[in-house]
Amino acid sequence: MLLEGHVENGQIIFDEPATLPEGAKVRVELLPTKSEAEIPTLYERLMPIIGIAQGLPEDAAMNHDHYLYGAPKRA
Repeated sequence: MLLEGHVENGQIIFDEPATLPEGAKVRVELLPTKSEAEIPTLYERLMPIIGIAQGLPEDAAMNHDHYLYGAPKRA
């Protein structure tokens, strides 16, 4: 049986009336609010720019400080 509800003044209020037997074991799972569920992941936010860089040196990841700031190259 799945019962849904919300918290009101620190108490769980079921959306539909329910009678539970005394001593029944229950499990409470917090569901994300709508605003939390709508927050995109980092991957989703970066998806439009992933893979569009072209013409970079093969060692750009290892030597990005060299190419950006003129630091000495790493091996």
